[in-house]
Amino acid sequence: MKLYHCQGARSLRCVWALEEMGLDYELVTLQFPPRVFDKSYKEVNPLGTVPCLIDGDVMMTESAGICEYLGVKYGPTPLAVTPEEEDYGAYLNWLQRSDATLTFPQTLVFRYSALEPEERRQPQVVEDYRAWFLGRWRSVETGLEGRDYLCAGRFTMADICVAYALYFANTLGISEAMTPNVKEWWGRLSKRDAFISATAN
Repeated sequence: MKLYHCQGARSLRCVWALEEMGLDYELVTLQFPPRVFDKSYKEVNPLGTVPCLIDGDVMMTESAGICEYLGVKYGPTPLAVTPEEEDYGAYLNWLQRSDATLTFPQTLVFRYSALEPEERRQPQVVEDYRAWFLGRWRSVETGLEGRDYLCAGRFTMADICVAYALYFANTLGISEAMTPNVKEWWGRLSKRDAFISATAN
């Protein structure tokens, strides 16, 4: 199993999941964005994005999908919530929300505040999508009310995937995301050995 990764990118979710599960894998760390700095990478992943997981004949490029795949394919593991569990629907919803709802607006903040040349930066886009992210991030603060983790009464792939959005928010300087319940949750997650190992790559 091989994972293509850029430090600090969404592929961090996958590295963290692999470390939590103790799976054997080869990590290929590329400079971000790889489609610019490693043109040959498009032969591996035509999208030019990370992550890219190669597992035999399987090729996957969606970070939350990879986490779900690992939990099912290489389980059983407490990191995955099964259809028989009461919180299965909530688990799937958090997995999808982590990227489609939470990380998406952050990518626009990042692009138009840092990635684009100075003359192409868009302060209004940055402000609008920062507010968009924070409005949707409130669901995490609410979801953690009275809970140590997002669902199923334990640490799961949902926590990994949603926590990346907080990690990215911290990188972008969106300090308002560190609300009271979130701060306690992050304190638990950021001390995990697998997270520390994943962020070192």
